[in-house]
Amino acid sequence: MNNVGYYVPAAAMAVPLVLKCRTPGAWRDPLLRSVCALLLVTALAFTFAAPPTVVAVNRLTGVPNAGAPLVYSLLTAVCAASLVLMISWRGGPPDVTRSLTVRCTAGFGAVIAVMWVLFAWGDAPVERLRDFDTYYASTPFVREMVLLYLFSLLAAGVAMNVLCLRWIHRVCGRQLRGSLLLIALGFGFCALYAVAKLTAITVRWAGGNIDGLSTWGAPAMAAFGGLLSAAGFSLPLLWTLPARLFGDAWSAWRSYHALAPLWRELRPVSAADAGGRAAVRVGWWSPPSLRAVQRQAEIHDALLLLCPLFDPLVRERARAAAVAAGAGAERARVEADAVMVVAAVRAHGAAGETAVDGPGTAGPPAEGPEDLVRLSRAMRAMRAVRG
Repeated sequence: MNNVGYYVPAAAMAVPLVLKCRTPGAWRDPLLRSVCALLLVTALAFTFAAPPTVVAVNRLTGVPNAGAPLVYSLLTAVCAASLVLMISWRGGPPDVTRSLTVRCTAGFGAVIAVMWVLFAWGDAPVERLRDFDTYYASTPFVREMVLLYLFSLLAAGVAMNVLCLRWIHRVCGRQLRGSLLLIALGFGFCALYAVAKLTAITVRWAGGNIDGLSTWGAPAMAAFGGLLSAAGFSLPLLWTLPARLFGDAWSAWRSYHALAPLWRELRPVSAADAGGRAAVRVGWWSPPSLRAVQRQAEIHDALLLLCPLFDPLVRERARAAAVAAGAGAERARVEADAVMVVAAVRAHGAAGETAVDGPGTAGPPAEGPEDLVRLSRAMRAMRAVRG
């Protein structure tokens, strides 16, 4: 991997770091502090791992290969910052979170201290910019330093994957799940980096030579993993960027489109109620807030017309089926409301206008805008299942 392959991931980490640091109250939020710390140490690790930077460190200190333990320390700090971030992200009792954070930081801090001691005890007089790991694979103390940092990196990569993939099934929202998946993939490649290095070292011990896997293959894996991780940490920021730029107009536009599945489901009811009367429409050039309000009004009018046909037994059976399938209480309630609305629309279409007679026995399935959006999303899921 050429020098650009080191500096590009460093820049990729620096961009979200700057944006997150500019967030109001960033340094008062423990979770955001953890994100910034991880982005900072990762950017530094890639920067100091680049051969030109390694040369500069060696010349500045006057110690051959002084850049090697510095890079290893930064990579170990990346492991610590990653796990601390996931501990903060998971949350829980403050005392437990604080204790885990302290133990994780102390453990990896001890690893860094031991690495510097092993480097001081070892003998590495020949400067090696790209193949330090394999060149000194059999050198006492230096060998142990290399193995210590690689196993620390491997353990952290595996732990991050386990935590991310486990939490993907427990969190809500495509944006958060996408972030966790990208972070897991990124640290998966970091774990492969450690495996590739360990494989090359093992072959060296056996008398073989596949140094290219360590010198060129492993850094490419780490760079790609760093880019994926940066994308994962940046995704929440990019997701909210339009809202920051366009404010209420973006929220109204999202609400307008989120209500589309429910609005389409209720169109036959609205059309039957309108008869031959021309509906008041707004043009595509109208403000998003006006279009969203009109769509909400049309949905409310159709739901009011369907009230006499809402069947509480249909709702209860659907809710019980959703709970039996593993849905939570809130999700089961929304899915049951969606099933009841679909049944009422079908009953309305089959019976015609004369079938609506008397008050309904089930309350309206949605009241406020957020309730309508949740009901619409459930409707979209139902339409996807029905094909």
